[in-house]
Amino acid sequence: MISSETKEVIDNYIEAYNSFDIPGMIKHLHKDIRFRNVSNGEIDMETNGIREFRQLAEKSAKMFSSRRQTIINCNAIDDKIEVIIDYEGILAIDFPNGLKTGDKMQLKGKSVFKIEEGKISLIEDYS
Repeated sequence: MISSETKEVIDNYIEAYNSFDIPGMIKHLHKDIRFRNVSNGEIDMETNGIREFRQLAEKSAKMFSSRRQTIINCNAIDDKIEVIIDYEGILAIDFPNGLKTGDKMQLKGKSVFKIEEGKISLIEDYS
């Protein structure tokens, strides 16, 4: 079962993410935050700590003119929360894979969160 406090922390983090509010994202993170992006079963991005996370968040924010994560479902699995997400973003730059500025990116994926001391200590994004 997911506590209302845990759900609120995750909801507030995602709301800040959707609004490009990096300080708002950071305030919900544990000082030892670990972030991993997993694509096709491979870790293609990893950060450790607030400083590295902030740098990645600032870089990522410049890649999109708009972005929105929508929570579809949440499940508690052991000491983590698995969140099924619909993602939509409008590109602000050309991507190396051929997507161009103004193109819409739509993905379905999941994020796994761990909460420690009332803050997010782990985010793993899977697509």
